Amino acid sequence: MRFILFLIALPTITNRPLSADRTASSATSASFALSASSASFTRSASSAPPRLHFFPANDPRFQYTGRIDFSDPAQPRFWAPGVYLKARFDGPSCKILLEDEGLNDSTHNYIAIVVDKQPPRRIKLIQKEDTLEIAQTTGFFPDKKTAAGIHTLTICKDTESGIGWLLFHGLLCDKLLPPPPRPTRRIEFIGNSITCGTGMDLSVFPCNQGQWYDQHNAYMSYGPVTSRSLNAEWVLTAVSGIGLIHSCCKMDITMPQVFDKMNGRANTVSWDFSRYQPDVVAVTLGQNDGIRDSTVFTHAYLDFIHQIRDHYRSAQIVCLTSPMGGESLTAALKNYIGGIVASCRNAGDTAVSTFFYSKQYHTGCGGHPDLAEHQEIAAELSAYIKRLMNW
Repeated sequence: MRFILFLIALPTITNRPLSADRTASSATSASFALSASSASFTRSASSAPPRLHFFPANDPRFQYTGRIDFSDPAQPRFWAPGVYLKARFDGPSCKILLEDEGLNDSTHNYIAIVVDKQPPRRIKLIQKEDTLEIAQTTGFFPDKKTAAGIHTLTICKDTESGIGWLLFHGLLCDKLLPPPPRPTRRIEFIGNSITCGTGMDLSVFPCNQGQWYDQHNAYMSYGPVTSRSLNAEWVLTAVSGIGLIHSCCKMDITMPQVFDKMNGRANTVSWDFSRYQPDVVAVTLGQNDGIRDSTVFTHAYLDFIHQIRDHYRSAQIVCLTSPMGGESLTAALKNYIGGIVASCRNAGDTAVSTFFYSKQYHTGCGGHPDLAEHQEIAAELSAYIKRLMNW
């Protein structure tokens, strides 16, 4: 089946606030190419849309989760993979207004869109400003009956901070409703490209084709999948290539340096840790460090746990092996992490534990886990966190 997605470019949506009671009665038609993992989209010009009310991004009925820059509340900006927002609207359609940083005029973010309990749609933005229509005509609803009524919408950033920021301007819909209740559980996942969801989704571009980020899919990576299985919110604090004491690819940053930032790749925009206090912090580092001097690595890891503990006084901290690690690296990490956790416990911090994955997951691009393997990783980790937290 082929679906058609209409994207309408509104004349101006940036650099000025918009009133909550503004309506959209006309728009300039445009056609944009899209990529999607669960549907085949074609390009089409849209007919005149119905009158819809504009609800700006600072409307309190939008529910945000993740490291988001609200210095301009009407234009929240975010870099990290997995940042997401939820909204509930009444009516057969709505339009999402996004702005993409568009690094180098050619790099564009992917997002995941989830409507109600339908499978996520993975979409690549190709404009500086994009308006995405959620409607039966764009394949989000199978029929008019399903389109009618109240819907829950989730928008998630699928690509990481190195691909640039996304900015949410607001929603066009008939009626915006209060958001769904937040889960009471919270998890933060600290890591590298595995945690970002790099190299996992081959549904649009096979390995070694397209841009390096074309296989990113943060929404379906192990962290968010784990969180959803446990009815928990998630935050991904992750940068591809990053390490604890050594990062790959000539990167001049390590995780302890960027842990307190919203833009991890550029090591900029400070984060206020009081805005998200997790119950569990899952740390997956070491893949890019490789096998190191055990004393140097363990001392740095202990320092990083202390850094985490300074911000999250009551969280359970779980130290994990690398899911894509080979036999030698996995053996080394088990040795390092075992000693690190024993040291923490001997010092009185008993809320630190280990979890070792049962096997290597590496059939995606560049030796990363693929979509199916992220599901397996999440199943392993979910079972452990469920026991640990009595969830």
